[in-house]
Amino acid sequence: KDVQKEREPHAYLSEEEVKEKIQSYNSSVTDKLKMTLNANGIYTGFIKVQMELCRPITVQSSQSQGRGAHSNNETAFYLPDGCVNTLHISSTNTVREVIEALLKKFFVADNPAKFALYKRCHKEDQVYTCKLSDREHPLYLRLVAGPRTEMLSFVLREHETGEVMWEAFTIPELQNFLRILDKEENEQLQILKKRYAAYRDKLEEALGGVWKPG
Repeated sequence: KDVQKEREPHAYLSEEEVKEKIQSYNSSVTDKLKMTLNANGIYTGFIKVQMELCRPITVQSSQSQGRGAHSNNETAFYLPDGCVNTLHISSTNTVREVIEALLKKFFVADNPAKFALYKRCHKEDQVYTCKLSDREHPLYLRLVAGPRTEMLSFVLREHETGEVMWEAFTIPELQNFLRILDKEENEQLQILKKRYAAYRDKLEEALGGVWKPG
């Protein structure tokens, strides 16, 4: 169960502490995604981001995988559940820059302002999910938490419904969303009709057996 929690303030590390943390981090890495400390004090490394998007995204392509509708060489489709992307970033990259990089990697045409990056961590058998501010640095959070994703993971989501900037959507995007919703509604209606038709057949079969002359 996810529990919303206010962002906790943190103190940044000194250069010596960063060096020690990176050495400790790299000694614990099991997937070869190590961090590198540069001479200028900036370090680089990798973060994995889970995509948990409920609404369709719009990509600048005439072809895409999944269910979609086409308009103006753009395609709106649902990203598969559980999709995880790995990004190589630096300690200076902010949350906003990470979101923009993720969207660019997927060729997503949607406004980055529609999305938010969350951190998810486990504490005392509870799962806490906290939305990060645009100015926080994900690689720093990764370094402090260590490489284990059970301790800290990143999740990309849309803003909550009440926070959605609907004016950020274009007319073609909204039209595509409506087409997809209409298609899904029709699919669900067909499923329901088939289910009740099967029930009706079974009932009629049962009634025929009961009233069949002996």
